[in-house]
Amino acid sequence: MSPARRIGATGFGLIAVCYGFARFAFGLFLPQIDAELQLGSSLGGVISGGSFFGYCIAIVLSAWATERMGARRVAIAAAAVAAIGMAGIALAPSPLMLAAAVMVAGSSTGLASPPMAAAVAAAVRPERQDVTNTVINAGTSAGVALSGPIALALAGQWRLAFGAFSAVAALLLVAVARTIPSERGGEAPGGIPPLGGPVRRLIGASFLMGMASTALWSFGSELVASRLGWSSPGAGLLWTLIGAGGIAGAFAGSLVIRFGLLRVHLTFLALMAAGILAVGSAFTFPGSTLIGGALFGAAYVMLTGVYLIWGVRALADRPATGLMIGFMTIAVGQTAGAPLFGFLLDEMGAGLAVTAFAAIALVSGIFTPGGVAAPAGTPAERQGPA
Repeated sequence: MSPARRIGATGFGLIAVCYGFARFAFGLFLPQIDAELQLGSSLGGVISGGSFFGYCIAIVLSAWATERMGARRVAIAAAAVAAIGMAGIALAPSPLMLAAAVMVAGSSTGLASPPMAAAVAAAVRPERQDVTNTVINAGTSAGVALSGPIALALAGQWRLAFGAFSAVAALLLVAVARTIPSERGGEAPGGIPPLGGPVRRLIGASFLMGMASTALWSFGSELVASRLGWSSPGAGLLWTLIGAGGIAGAFAGSLVIRFGLLRVHLTFLALMAAGILAVGSAFTFPGSTLIGGALFGAAYVMLTGVYLIWGVRALADRPATGLMIGFMTIAVGQTAGAPLFGFLLDEMGAGLAVTAFAAIALVSGIFTPGGVAAPAGTPAERQGPA
């Protein structure tokens, strides 16, 4: 098996477990967790924000460690932290313990992404790197798509679900140890990266997109429960459609090569806004909700692929750090967005909250990716105006 396929398959699985299970499944099970532990929308938003905060810390640490220790050790740590955090969620006896476990589980996602970018840079041919990176990144959607049927099969038994997720993460640790190269990728480790124009614009775009995404990642189940009266089966179906739509994110690298970062970025920001409105507006109905979920999933994973490529190209000699900047600012936006959406939901109602966050997704498009070059050997892109 070629390095691109071997690393791509293992990385896809690691991202599926860390993102789909350890980070985003909390939003799927939030109504059941709320019913047992009496969280409320505002506290649920704060706990979701805590998961994203843990991610922010972990991804900075991961980029630093990957540049010094290599990809394999950090990827193993990601799988271990995911297993421990999800076991903690399954056993949490109180909101405080739950919040701590959610933060630990969420931090696994920050640990996972930089070593995978470094592994690709070290072992995959330059002309295959964008495609391999975005295939790995699409693992998020597989994890989300699987968590939906699991929720349906377990009838919302969130403790049992997170126990099963923890066991899967422990098994994946073995695969990571056997397949991920130990090299760090790129050049020797450095200090603070240069914050040139492309990097600054990446920070702005990814922050706003991350903020907007919490409307569904943290509150999607709650929105369909209040708008449509859906219980666990309906929310699980929505989650499955979000994950299935996200499979489109595997094609982000190919679309960027063909149409350019700018066009792909703007198109999928618009689709994200449409998906948020379709799920959460007062005029939604079951069909539009499910279509909106699929649109949101496709847009989110595609946009994270765009920011991955944007960051790695902007800092080509430090791929782990380039990925870290975009992904960390997505999480910073999510850290700010989850409690803000929860507050708006409690105080102003779902209509205003959903409309505001759809607008935030569109505003992200003012930041453009002009000035980042494709890797050597990659066909020239049609970048469009920057």
